[in-house]
Amino acid sequence: MVAALLGKKIGMTRVYTADGVIVPVTVIQAGPCAVLQVKRSGGADGYDAVQLGYEDVKPHRSTLPMIGHAAAAGTGPKRFIREIRLASAPEAAPGDVWTVERFEEAGVRFVDVVATTKGRGFAGHMKRHGFGGQPASHGTERKHRSSGGIGAHAPRGLGQSVKKGKRMAGHMGHVRRTSRNQQLVRVDKDRHLLLVRGSVPGPNGGYVLVRQAKTRH
Repeated sequence: MVAALLGKKIGMTRVYTADGVIVPVTVIQAGPCAVLQVKRSGGADGYDAVQLGYEDVKPHRSTLPMIGHAAAAGTGPKRFIREIRLASAPEAAPGDVWTVERFEEAGVRFVDVVATTKGRGFAGHMKRHGFGGQPASHGTERKHRSSGGIGAHAPRGLGQSVKKGKRMAGHMGHVRRTSRNQQLVRVDKDRHLLLVRGSVPGPNGGYVLVRQAKTRH
């Protein structure tokens, strides 16, 4: 049984163990999630997967294809939809509802959390890549945070052009990141909450995908 859910990052708090030790945790409201589609390797899709939808959205804020896609599973349109790839044929059917009980029933101890990091806008090379900048004295004038030369000579006839992948100023953040092997501290079935030790990517209120850890059990 696969243990995976979509949810929303609520924020951070702390809990106490039986020994009185403080554990910092991130609160994630996970599920309930509706199964919108089931794909099997023996079918037209050619692989095993389950498509989950989280959080209802008003039909006028969705699209007609998504409304029809959700209606085929006997539910309404969803705001956040992701597909979970599986190693074997899924034991699910369209219209099923997954809750945090899946993590408890499977005895999951560690999870991977996939989310989009906070966007930082346009950032210079020092903030974005940790460059040291130019010297603070000895002739440097109004160029302390400059990146310096960007088109130096290179071997093999590449010339003076800026090479692909050159680290420069640009858009920082707002990228997909996976926080791996986070300890699952507590499961609150009544309020659909998962308490994960440590921090996870993204801002409070951001959507996340929580799945059973792939490399630690």
